[in-house]
Parts: sequence; structure tokens; C-alpha cells
Amino acid sequence: MAASDLLDRLAVLPQYVWPQRLLTVLAGRIAASRARWWVRRVIPWFIGRYGVNMAEAADPGPDGYACFNDFFTRALRDGARPLAQADFVSPVDGAIIQCGPIEGDQLLQAKGHRYSTRALVGGDSALAGQFDDGQFASLYLSPKDYHRIHMPCDGRLVRMIHVPGHLFSVNPTTTRGVPGLFARNERVVCVFESARGPFVMALVGATLVGSIATVWHGMVNPPRLAAVREWRYDDQTISLRQGEEMGRFLLGSTVVMLFPKDVLRLRTDWVAARSVRMGENMAAAR
Repeated sequence: MAASDLLDRLAVLPQYVWPQRLLTVLAGRIAASRARWWVRRVIPWFIGRYGVNMAEAADPGPDGYACFNDFFTRALRDGARPLAQADFVSPVDGAIIQCGPIEGDQLLQAKGHRYSTRALVGGDSALAGQFDDGQFASLYLSPKDYHRIHMPCDGRLVRMIHVPGHLFSVNPTTTRGVPGLFARNERVVCVFESARGPFVMALVGATLVGSIATVWHGMVNPPRLAAVREWRYDDQTISLRQGEEMGRFLLGSTVVMLFPKDVLRLRTDWVAARSVRMGENMAAAR
């Protein structure tokens, strides 16, 4: 094992023992607090600490938010994220963790770490098998980023699966240091049908992520239950256009997208660590 790999493993050891769920519950309560003395202090501090560009926000003034959650999931002003003329666009602002071909059923997490599509989607082999040898992209949303999630292409919702799990951090060090991270953390798996076939958007939680919400369901978690939960939408028509909001993170995390074989061709400059913006060209249809 290389020295850098060993350092990453050592750096994440405390996360195996600290109370992930308790910390996350407390963070959620604090972020939802409407105590004015707290809100007036924490939002300006956060903007300065992480370099948040408030000029892009629909409400650029830090005093315009009732709680930290409202600020964190802030809307952007009209025109801040124009959609590229592309078959598939980036669904979020963030950075590429990894992207490229799915090798059989294996996704690259980081050097030396892979995980399966079956594990990511909560154990459904039939669902996972639709993406064998397909394409994937994993995108990390940092604290400074815009935290609403949008559609990469037109899609009709088919299923939603809440998979309980750990709440490890998803920062780059943890991604390198925790094997199977995105298939171990709590996640909400959204399955869509499109004109080019099925695709998956997995919204992965993390330490301090108070909740994950979708536009059709509202808050998915809490509650945080021990068993996998699933919703099917065969008797409903929930269709979203490219660029429409589909969900949001309260104290953000990661989106993993799966596409079938021979559906798209990712841009050649979409490589690990590259910054991306919602609405930019992500891929062309094959």
C-alpha cells in the first residue's frame, strides 16, 4: 500500500467510531433553527468561510433567509445557469469524482476502490443489470456550491428507493479512504425512463446531511428506518424536463448517475476533479 493510501485510511478511521447519526440529527436541527441571533451570525460566517457567490442567488442578501437550510438550498437568479444545447447536461454545480465506463457492473470510486451498481441501487439485480457496461458520473457538491439537483435530460419517474446506510463524509479524502463509500452511505435512488432508455440518479447522503428531498415527495429522510423503502409510480405520470429541479440536499453531498450501454458519450474533458456547473454540456447521445 502506498504511503498516500495509508494516510487516507488513517485519516478516516475516526469516522468509523464517531456517532454519525447523532451528529447528523443535531446538525439538521441546528440548520433548521429560526433563532434570529443564530441565523444572522452563521450565514455571513459561512459565506465568508467558503467563498459562496451570493451574486448568483435570487436573494443575494444574507438577511433574507429564515434559517440556514433556506440559505443552503437557495434558488439562483433567473439566467444564472443557462442550459447548453446538449442531449445531456450536468445536473448540479460541483466537481467530478469519477466518470466514464461501467466495467461490467463495477463503478470506479477512486484509485483502488470499486463498487457495484447492484450495491448502489440497494440490491436490485434486475435494475442494476440494465446498466452493465454503460456509463456513469459521480459528482460531489462542496459546501460553497448550489445545492439543488436538476434533470440531465427529460425523464419520467418510475421508482424511488430509500436505502439506509452509514453517514460517512464524502469529501475527497474519505472517497479515497473508505471502500465502497457510495454504496455504504444512506441514499435515495431515483429511477427514470427517457426516450433513450432508463437512467438512475442516486442522491447520496453524508455526515451532517440533514435530509434529502425530491420535488414529487418532499423530505425522504427523515425518517431514517432500518429497512429499504420503495415507491413505484406506474399509476402516476411524473415527468420532468431537462433542467427542471428534481431534488435538493440539506447540507449537500453527491449525485451518482447511471446510463445504459451505448446511450451517451461523455465529453472528453469530463475528468476527475474537474469543476462543473449545472446546465453545462455533459454528454452527447450515441
